[in-house]
Amino acid sequence: MAKLLDFGFENIDLWRSEEMQLVQLMIPSESAHDTVYALGEIGLLQFKDLNGDKSAFQRTFASQVKRCDEMARRLRFFHEQVEKAGLSVKAEAIQTKTYQFDELEAKLEELEKELVETNGNMERLQRSYAELVELQLVLEKAGVFFDSKSGQRFEVVPESFSGYGDGESPLLEAVGGDKVAKVGFVAGTIQQDKINSFERLLFRATRGNMYLRTVSVGTIRDPATGDEVEKSVFVVFFAGDRARAKVNKICEVYNANRYPFPEEVARQHQMHAEVTARLRELSTTIDAGDLHRTTVLQGAATNLDQWTTLVRREKAVYHTLNKFSLDTSRKVLVAEAWVPAEARARVAETLRAAAEASHNTGVSAVLQPMHAGGEAPPTYFATNKFTACFQNIVSAYGVARYREVNPTVFTIMTFPFLFAVMFGDFGHGFLMLLFAAVLLWNEKKMSKMQLDDMTVMAFGGRYCILLMAIFSIFTGALYNEFFSIPMAIFGDTRFKCWGVADKVWNGTAAVTVGQIDGFASNKDFDIRNCKTWGGRVLWPGDAVPYVFGIDPIWHGRKTELPFLNSFKMKMSIVMGVLHMDFGIINCLYNNMFFRDTVSTLFEFIPQMIFLNFIFGYLSILIVAKWCTGSTADLYHVMINMFLSPGSMDDQGRVFNGQGGLQVFLLLIAFIMVPTMLLPKPLILKKRHEQMQRERGAVEMAHGTFSHDDEEGHAPAPAPAHGAGGHDGGHGHGDHFDFGEIMVHQMIHTIEFILGAVSNTASYLRLWALSLAHSQLSSVFFDRVLMMAMSMNSIGAIFIGFFVFACATLGVLMVMESLSAFLHAMRLHWVEFQNKFYRGDGYQFTPFTFDAHDKEEH
Repeated sequence: MAKLLDFGFENIDLWRSEEMQLVQLMIPSESAHDTVYALGEIGLLQFKDLNGDKSAFQRTFASQVKRCDEMARRLRFFHEQVEKAGLSVKAEAIQTKTYQFDELEAKLEELEKELVETNGNMERLQRSYAELVELQLVLEKAGVFFDSKSGQRFEVVPESFSGYGDGESPLLEAVGGDKVAKVGFVAGTIQQDKINSFERLLFRATRGNMYLRTVSVGTIRDPATGDEVEKSVFVVFFAGDRARAKVNKICEVYNANRYPFPEEVARQHQMHAEVTARLRELSTTIDAGDLHRTTVLQGAATNLDQWTTLVRREKAVYHTLNKFSLDTSRKVLVAEAWVPAEARARVAETLRAAAEASHNTGVSAVLQPMHAGGEAPPTYFATNKFTACFQNIVSAYGVARYREVNPTVFTIMTFPFLFAVMFGDFGHGFLMLLFAAVLLWNEKKMSKMQLDDMTVMAFGGRYCILLMAIFSIFTGALYNEFFSIPMAIFGDTRFKCWGVADKVWNGTAAVTVGQIDGFASNKDFDIRNCKTWGGRVLWPGDAVPYVFGIDPIWHGRKTELPFLNSFKMKMSIVMGVLHMDFGIINCLYNNMFFRDTVSTLFEFIPQMIFLNFIFGYLSILIVAKWCTGSTADLYHVMINMFLSPGSMDDQGRVFNGQGGLQVFLLLIAFIMVPTMLLPKPLILKKRHEQMQRERGAVEMAHGTFSHDDEEGHAPAPAPAHGAGGHDGGHGHGDHFDFGEIMVHQMIHTIEFILGAVSNTASYLRLWALSLAHSQLSSVFFDRVLMMAMSMNSIGAIFIGFFVFACATLGVLMVMESLSAFLHAMRLHWVEFQNKFYRGDGYQFTPFTFDAHDKEEH
């Protein structure tokens, strides 16, 4: 059987996952860091966590991880400062100094202190500069309020006040009367948008005994926040200490900055000169400090990527070291890891090179194989840029169980083909091919760019898109459709017109087309006018079938839709049965590899018989009907096969003896149901009872039955023995529950029987989506483009072509392609993979720096 089914699949790398081996490493503590660092560069070991019972703070290298976190925080702070300064975080071409971990930690700490101190000084200087700018504006603008230009003057007393102390009488009186008003004032700056509410609150608080003057100074820097805001200079005149306290409190509420303002003009000019000189000094100091800060940040920006990579790698190394166990002597770290069997020699060479390069010790780490026991190894497929996309499609359903058949081998071809069956159009496939060509042409450039999520998905599936485009062109040629237009690549139609007049009008003159009772020549006569001239379109008896695809005569005919419906529906059923047969055959390959004879005899064979004796027979009838030209109604055949076994009328007859054959097929298919249900659980029960008897005999002979002896007499572990079947390993280990096994087998049998019907019907989506795609394309062409061209207007043609192009790209190329993609994925996940694919494994995730470096970008 193995030789009969040996098609070379075992020679394909993706056919089964890589063989894995559990190894133990004993690494000297002095060279543990360098050794793990070297292993991270090759990325071939998946370490097991031997300290799962310990928290992160109880592990050996918790302090080193904390140091890495602190360094990462400092690097994030440097990133923020560099971006805030508008500098580029890009390493220079010149190789800078390479720091060790401890040196880098000290360097980052020193750099952080210097930068924090510089930022603090710059912040204080900027605040002082902004305050002096506001004070300068107050001195310039507020002095205008005290000028005597209107013939009136107010005597201002900043601190003392006499008269009207209750704050309830009129505030000011002009000079020339018997009384002189003495007032106080407060000057400062306030945001422009707060002036109105500021004035209203002052008015209410002082009961109208105040006088506010403001003037806008434009956009200036706020000393408190450092933001550029619209501000105004204000002066509030008031009377009394109580009013002063209220005004000061309101200024604090509105974040108004108050500044001293002398009443003497000479003092104002002197103070303005002092402020101006101080501003010049601060400007010079700020420029020098800014230059120093920029120099520091430029040096950091040059090395930032290198430092970040080093810290990420160091943290990854210490996280991995925390998975190791420490022996009692605290001199050796013990680790357990999964490694691909073929890569074990490379790992050993890396360990030897790491020991030679280590300056702490010359002792090499010890690498030795371990017995995995009942633990299932991880699943690892070595993919490339072409196969990675298809493997991701399969793994999205579930990671393959260790060493089971990988559906990707078939998916590489069947997935784009089933997509093309639903999307088939020569023109649309060509547009998709252009899109795939653009992705492939810019492959190197785009692989280095930071792409958005949608572009990343399209770029990752570029080779899948390429195959989908090629298959779409093929099926488009098969359907003979180019943007819904029939093509004549393989010649004109084979149909001819029968019984037309001797002479017909071809558009320019009357020509002789043939005899009245003969076939007209398609060279001189347009067959589309056959009915107009009284003829009939017939198939000549001596004609050969159309060379490739569908005869173009069908397009545009009233019979086009019924013909294509019938053709594509039957084609979908035949493809679906073949696709499901491939899935069941893969189940046989799993059974043979894991030596599961029971599943082969009582699952694979009954499943193949049940599916093919019913739906395989239907597929044979479809092909026979195509070949013989029979007019039998296959719906009628299948209904009578179940409702009236053995009876056969002319409506459903395809060949002689059909009724008896259908009874035989139906009887054998029904017998397969209990065959799938009962034998396997009973055989597993008998095996378990036999094992118990043997175990009892051993216990009586030796007194005790150790755990090691038990493992020696037990059959193969469940994942290896039952992976090809669907029993999930029930009954293959120490625990055996016959009721659970029986229920599981019953569920599986019912699922397959019902699935045989529903899955076959599910493949009709190939017909439905293909028909929908063809009809949408035809509608856009006839009702948009051709209607616009029939108007004989350049503007209408331009608008019509624009709408046609948008509909083609938006609806057919995007929405329809996405729909066909999802349906093709459904057919593979549900109808194909559930026949053999368990998908309950776990991914091989080795410790590698590549993964951490990708996270950085």
